[in-house]
Amino acid sequence: MTTTDPADLADRVADGDLRIHELEDHADHDVAAEARRLVLERETDATLETVADYSFEAKRAEPNIENMIGAAQVPMGVAGPVGIDGSAADGAYYLPLATTEGALLASVNRGLSVIRAAGGATARVTKTGMTRAPVFRVDGVAEAAATVEWVDDNVEPLREAAESTTSHGELLGVEPYVVGDSVYLRFAYDTKDAMGMNMATIATREACDLVEAETPADLVALSGNLCSDKKPAAINAVEGRGRSVTADVVIPGELLEDRLHTTAGGIVEANTRKNLTGSAKAGSLGFNAHAANVVAAAFLATGQDEAQVVEGANAITTMDTREGEGGTTDLYASVSLASLEVGTVGGGTKLPTQREALETIGLAGGGDPPGSNADALAEVIAVGALAGELSLLAALSSRHLASAHEDLGR
Repeated sequence: MTTTDPADLADRVADGDLRIHELEDHADHDVAAEARRLVLERETDATLETVADYSFEAKRAEPNIENMIGAAQVPMGVAGPVGIDGSAADGAYYLPLATTEGALLASVNRGLSVIRAAGGATARVTKTGMTRAPVFRVDGVAEAAATVEWVDDNVEPLREAAESTTSHGELLGVEPYVVGDSVYLRFAYDTKDAMGMNMATIATREACDLVEAETPADLVALSGNLCSDKKPAAINAVEGRGRSVTADVVIPGELLEDRLHTTAGGIVEANTRKNLTGSAKAGSLGFNAHAANVVAAAFLATGQDEAQVVEGANAITTMDTREGEGGTTDLYASVSLASLEVGTVGGGTKLPTQREALETIGLAGGGDPPGSNADALAEVIAVGALAGELSLLAALSSRHLASAHEDLGR
């Protein structure tokens, strides 16, 4: 039975006649969301007027959320434009960023303006591969070795099984790992313009059926954490996951002094002592100042899986002096993100505000050739992260960080 009265639905939930997750079975999605808000308002001291003020039909969010009550609104700003010479990104790009951290947009925009004045940045996606690593049980090391041998000899049948589940994904390879009576198989896929976690999971499930049929191994879990998804992991910092991307730029010494009020030597020392030595002493997997800041804000703006900011923090920032024309001391700056997991199709990229943000970059939907839009997005985010690193290190080396926040009232 369907109804258009959210109050009646809320009453039925309160009476135990309906469960809160069953409301869409009895009303359209917007009415169901309103009924949930009424339930919460009655049972708590909350007033959910602002949460209710969203601009899209609730049904459009059905693939992305359960028990919807409304939408969380995060302020969105824009930085740029900046010129990028990339393997996929080519031209001037704006970067939309959604954040609640005051001064972040100003800092990134400052960095981008200096990069733009230096002639733009270069960026390249150097490796692609979304991973899923199931874990299998065997009786002992002899069966583990037999399983690994079979996998090494049968990559093509595994590829055929995995790719039978998708019209876009391609199996790039399978890397085995043995720990006692556990065998882990780290499958890596080219998922084109999709971030591809679901694609990789479904494809790997099909391949696992073949492994079980042909080897002594029994599947324990489709994910054995050697993937590794949404957790700090050295394997992602070393081997990469999603897209590995690097951006760099050379900033003339005069530009550093005029715009950032510091020198190449000052920034290099700050980077070495903070991002490299300090991070090593802390045992960090990320050797950078705050790359995750830009990754997180870009993810929220463009509909990426926000939990994968964990892997996005796997970044190394390098700074070095270069001899410039006329004997000046210029700055070489780079940031390398080992595991940036992004897409321009699927997931949250289909939601209205997130799609509009992607449209401002010119990267909404699938690319031509497939995968080029996601590559370009990775390169744009990497340049944004580079700008953030440059701006923060300049503020630190010039001792302007605290005063900048004070000036902006943050």
